[in-house]
Amino acid sequence: MTIAQNPPDWESTFAHFLIHNSDMSDAAHDLEHIRRVVNTATMLAHSEGADLAVVLPAAWLHDCVMVPKDSPLRPQASMMAAEKAITFLKHIAYPTNNIDAIYHAIEAHSFSANILPRTREAQIVRDADRLDAIGAIGIARCLMLGGAMGRRFYDADDPFGETRQLDDNTNVIDHFYSKLLRLADGMMTEAGRAEAQRRTAFMQQFLVQLRVELNL
Repeated sequence: MTIAQNPPDWESTFAHFLIHNSDMSDAAHDLEHIRRVVNTATMLAHSEGADLAVVLPAAWLHDCVMVPKDSPLRPQASMMAAEKAITFLKHIAYPTNNIDAIYHAIEAHSFSANILPRTREAQIVRDADRLDAIGAIGIARCLMLGGAMGRRFYDADDPFGETRQLDDNTNVIDHFYSKLLRLADGMMTEAGRAEAQRRTAFMQQFLVQLRVELNL
């Protein structure tokens, strides 16, 4: 449960690596996203009795390779990040007994990679990353990313996709229904599920208010 064997500056080393060796230009996947995931993963690790020597480096480095969401290489992004992270960790002489577990926690965090987490630590990193996609922060990130990708806010004729097929490549609000509102059901830790339910309830309230303001 501890990383007492690690030097006290590991996390500073991870942050320095990201700042100088990773593309942090994506507003929804910037350094603050990483820090939030680290904080959430730490909380989940304490709740679930997981090994922070695996959880922390995996959480810090899970997005050290960024692939645009609309790229055909997107499903490979987490595996690319895992490879880059392990190369870096070996370079700084991070304890080798944790390397394989860290690799798996990074490769299995991604929604698009569709890799089932086999360890508690991998489940925690995945839950922490997905928690950052929902709630108040999730709403902000969704709107920021949708705007950056040139997607419209909603379909004027059917904003909530009630009589048409959802298309979140075109409409930002569709993404709530096609993915975000469903993430709570896929949480793999008890603490993650509880937090996801709270954040999902907030998103549902946002959508109710949006409907009111659109006079629907």
